[in-house]
Amino acid sequence: MKRFPAFDPPEYVDWQPDPGLVRAFPEAWSQDPARAHIVQQMDGATKLALYAGMVRTRLHDIMLKRWVRQGVISKAWLGPGEEAATVGPVHALDRAHDVVAPMIRNAGACCEMGMPVADMLRGYLGTSDAPSKGRDGHVGSFRHRVIQPVSPVGNMPPVTAGVALSFVLRGERRVALTWIGDGTVKTGPTHEALNLAAVQKLPVIFVIQNNQVALGTRVEQAHLPGTFAELHEAYGCPGSTFDGNNVLDAYAATRLAAERCRAGEGPVILSAETFRMGGHATHDEQEARKVLPAELFAYWGKRDPVGLYEEYLQREGVPVAELEAIEAEVTAAVDRAGEEALASRDGNMPLPASAVEDVYA
Repeated sequence: MKRFPAFDPPEYVDWQPDPGLVRAFPEAWSQDPARAHIVQQMDGATKLALYAGMVRTRLHDIMLKRWVRQGVISKAWLGPGEEAATVGPVHALDRAHDVVAPMIRNAGACCEMGMPVADMLRGYLGTSDAPSKGRDGHVGSFRHRVIQPVSPVGNMPPVTAGVALSFVLRGERRVALTWIGDGTVKTGPTHEALNLAAVQKLPVIFVIQNNQVALGTRVEQAHLPGTFAELHEAYGCPGSTFDGNNVLDAYAATRLAAERCRAGEGPVILSAETFRMGGHATHDEQEARKVLPAELFAYWGKRDPVGLYEEYLQREGVPVAELEAIEAEVTAAVDRAGEEALASRDGNMPLPASAVEDVYA
């Protein structure tokens, strides 16, 4: 994938594949027979769709970062390096029926559920034709089965558990999925949601997205085990860990979890080890570099989920030209989406009178 010195993390700009990491890439799922079977059954189109999804997610973030630099918007909440932990789980679901509740950095989930990239960008611009009609930078779409996130991210797990409960009450074999940051695990609403889901055996998947830091608090400062591999045991429900930078491992682990949920064996708590190659938001990129050691960025920088997946696909026989064609197509689509969103800003800003519409009081 093309690198952008002005927008990519410095560790990604001159990224070169580490031979050892490339060889070890399949080990993430091959050590689990059930996951290995799922990956072996995947067709080429599905694998390439995962690649396109990760490229789309990264370019969406780069577009927002470009707008911040240009003064179009003041800040953005991005997830460079975490694309696999978002795209893999979404593609493992039945996207025509299941529901996702992303955090703001899981914006790729919205696109992979069918929301137009232009709508995602309009959300940041606050236009009247944005999904929230200009009321909120967080976006979702009931039509696309995406629950709009809220700023207090600890409140999303209870909402998702409620969605899963509605499936049970209606007798529907559907699954709900949400992501929980390593800091959010410590909140009261999250604990209540995990406990309720476990007691009621709700068809919900909780992905603990451990990106090693919550704002300026490193995970080891707030969570003594350091990982969340055994968290599911505290709630008496199934769970496992997957490589958050390996999209195929993420896909396979989530597909197995979804099958358990549909069989009435949910919920399932998945733990994804990953790393955000940036700050809490675009306004504190340097703070992240001060809080976390350079060695950590170097370690995870070698594990760029897009780059490693590209290398895997090439080793599997996918021609470089085919990957370049997919990237070019996605790049052109994201560029068009950016132009479309900026055009909305010029002629579709919310009227003051609309402030009293679609509200309770």
